[in-house]
Amino acid sequence: MENNPIKALEEQIAHMSRTIDDLSDIVARQEGEISTLSRRLAMLMEREAGREADSGGSIALTDQKPPHW
Repeated sequence: MENNPIKALEEQIAHMSRTIDDLSDIVARQEGEISTLSRRLAMLMEREAGREADSGGSIALTDQKPPHW
């Protein structure tokens, strides 16, 4: 059986195309996850800022590191 370089290249291109499509799907999914996490982080930061404002801006003792740290 003769080794056909064109067929080998076509197979390689097909595998690379599939890999590119898979990676594109992963990047799109990660973009959505990052967006969701960014919104959640912003909400948590706003909530914490509100708590600090309600408490007069002082840091609770539970938030302070012990002196030996």
